[in-house]
Amino acid sequence: MTAVGERRAELSQFLRSRRARLRPDDVGLVSYGQRRVPGLRREELAQLAGVSVEYYVRLEQGRNPHVSDGVLEAVGRALRLDEAEQEHLRNLARPDRALPARPRGARAAQGAAVRPALRRLIDAQPGPAYLCGHATQVPAWNPLAAAVFGDFGQLPPDERTFAHLVFLDPAYRELFADSWQAKAESTVAFLRVGAGRHQDDPVLTGLIGTLAVKSEEFRVLWARQDVRDKGPGRYGLRHPLVGALDLDFEILHTTEPGQVLVSYLPAPGTGAQDALGLLASWNATAVDAGSAGERRTG
Repeated sequence: MTAVGERRAELSQFLRSRRARLRPDDVGLVSYGQRRVPGLRREELAQLAGVSVEYYVRLEQGRNPHVSDGVLEAVGRALRLDEAEQEHLRNLARPDRALPARPRGARAAQGAAVRPALRRLIDAQPGPAYLCGHATQVPAWNPLAAAVFGDFGQLPPDERTFAHLVFLDPAYRELFADSWQAKAESTVAFLRVGAGRHQDDPVLTGLIGTLAVKSEEFRVLWARQDVRDKGPGRYGLRHPLVGALDLDFEILHTTEPGQVLVSYLPAPGTGAQDALGLLASWNATAVDAGSAGERRTG
């Protein structure tokens, strides 16, 4: 399938999935007759959006490349899309406005060069912190993030993504424990955001293809067409060294499109503060021992 054909298929699947989650009574319509498929019919959606059925059908099939922002906003309101979903619809329907594809290679997989001031900001965070790119790649992190999530620097560039780790690394399933499903769902929804903003990105396309081949759970979540940008939350981790680790996290958007800084803090009323203190202490001891070894052998 060509790139144009793939974009049309993505747009069609997204709109159909959003129609399927709404019932007529959700939007004030009366349902008549037996329905063969769940959700709103095309003619019902067209009525709500104020466009003809023929026009909406062309849009859903990707055969209307000159659709206006006003129509897309009307369709989004009819489908009750949130802000991230509305942006995703615009990116799929108007690919000329999406961000250009990034270059190939390991550098693209790791993201753009990290500004020194941004690295200092990451290192200054009191808890684990890292940068996350549009393909969930991790171009920078602080020592406490490595102590909690593993040493990203030891991973091959094409595996240094949270998507790869969450779905293909058994250790991450154990680390996230009861939070794994929430992490998996948010990871896939964030990849959808990146796929809309960075169409034809070879790194992102390759990652999605690999996950689709190797993970049934990824395929199921990807087919749901969920779109969600990164936001704050909490994960209950089960760390192999310190046990239960409940962490709140906040998101800061950087000037690099799609790149965010994820900063974790111990959840109040838990033992996470002491656990992070232990990890920080052990990490500092290991670094000091390594430095001493280098001095002795240097």
